[in-house]
Amino acid sequence: MIAAKLYLIQRISALLMAPLVIAHLVGIIMAVQGGLTAEEILGRTQGSLGWLCFYSAFVILVAVHGTIGLRSILIEWTPLANRIVDALAAGWLISALILGLRAVVAVTWS
Repeated sequence: MIAAKLYLIQRISALLMAPLVIAHLVGIIMAVQGGLTAEEILGRTQGSLGWLCFYSAFVILVAVHGTIGLRSILIEWTPLANRIVDALAAGWLISALILGLRAVVAVTWS
């Protein structure tokens, strides 16, 4: 039952991430083609609640999606017990969320 729920959560996270990935890539292309510097990009993102929400959602979805995938890989490819795999996945999720959200705050907080 847990595997089915994780499968569903991973698929939903992928569905929600898709438009965020596209928007992120479009933003990168526009910034590069526009010749923006890192300082100019930060000037546009710092203090913006919109960018804070956008990238926070992006980080949370990527962390959840990636953690479920990592858990599946560890179960399939290692002899580790499921309990150990779950603990490693939980540690990975917490680390990804902390590091990712710290980066979001650094880019958007003024």
